[in-house]
Amino acid sequence: MCSLETFKIDLKGMKTDEQRLEFSLDNDFFKTLNASEVNGGVLHVSMSIRKAIGFYEIQIHTEGMVTVPCDICLEDMEQPIETDNRLLVKLGTETNTEDDDVVIVDENEGILDTSWLIYEFIALAIPIKHVHAPGKCNSAMTQKLQELSGAVRSGKEEANEIDPRWEALTKLNIKD
Repeated sequence: MCSLETFKIDLKGMKTDEQRLEFSLDNDFFKTLNASEVNGGVLHVSMSIRKAIGFYEIQIHTEGMVTVPCDICLEDMEQPIETDNRLLVKLGTETNTEDDDVVIVDENEGILDTSWLIYEFIALAIPIKHVHAPGKCNSAMTQKLQELSGAVRSGKEEANEIDPRWEALTKLNIKD
């Protein structure tokens, strides 16, 4: 299992005004987080932390491949990811990660856990629709999907057949 301790940053303990960190993420990272949207992956994360007056600015660059289920056949597929994110962090009375613009870290602790933030940035970079390249989906699954969706008609059915429930509506003649 992956230790999430490496993703905790001691902001108050920074010795310089700028710090750079590098992380390599693998399947264990996503398993440890119980990531629901990502089944695994191999990614590289570069993080730059700049200390300013009253806040910290964090730049995060993530690049690599994640494993997600295909929307059509549900088989795992690799999805390339590359994203750049910016995060502002302030020290305050209690930790608050709910705000999209600024994360507040308890000033008594001064430690920011970036593991879940990195995961969220990765999840947001995954396209809404993820499907295999044409012809790469599981053929048995796509065949079954076509059968169940009614896309494949048997030879006995006519393409122009009208549902009997709606046939009565075609007989109505609306006059002005």
